[in-house]
Amino acid sequence: MLDLKFSNLEFECGTDEAGRGCLAGPVTAGAVILPLNFKNTLLNDSKQLSHKKREFLKPIIESEALFYGVSHVYPKKIDEINILNASILAMHRSISKLKKVEFISVDGNRFKAFKSIPHQTIIKGDSKYQNIAAASVLAKTYRDAYMEKIHEEFPMYNWKQNKGYPTKEHREAIRIYGTTKYHRMSFRLLAEQDCY
Repeated sequence: MLDLKFSNLEFECGTDEAGRGCLAGPVTAGAVILPLNFKNTLLNDSKQLSHKKREFLKPIIESEALFYGVSHVYPKKIDEINILNASILAMHRSISKLKKVEFISVDGNRFKAFKSIPHQTIIKGDSKYQNIAAASVLAKTYRDAYMEKIHEEFPMYNWKQNKGYPTKEHREAIRIYGTTKYHRMSFRLLAEQDCY
């Protein structure tokens, strides 16, 4: 089982994002503060869990967390400020939804200070600490639900399946049908194209 959190402070939030490498859709972040007595042997980095397990964990996290927040940052903003800054912005927005935060544990190695609250970046933090893993599960499930919703509008890209990631099928659909308002125009949408 993962450790609960990084620090010894009660109101430590874990934060993580989903969808950073996608060609379409938002980058989505979650932020979660778990109670000190929280225990869940199933909880892990969302990438290590099946869709079914993530969906099973989502309501458990939401009902048992002291506080949680989820935020999307959409393609227009991603193109404007770049994906790293958009990921951090999504984390900041998620953290701002929490009522009390004493410390922030961040998955990864890049973060910008938020309201002078102390923080720690942790590489592979989502496979080390439950609060970061919980944030990763919420980020992934909320983002997946969004991609399934916009799939109805543009079914030819099969976002219901690929969630906007650069699969061969997704790139082939871009080649045939062009781009949509949900695509990130600053990304290399086709393998042979240059980014700008």
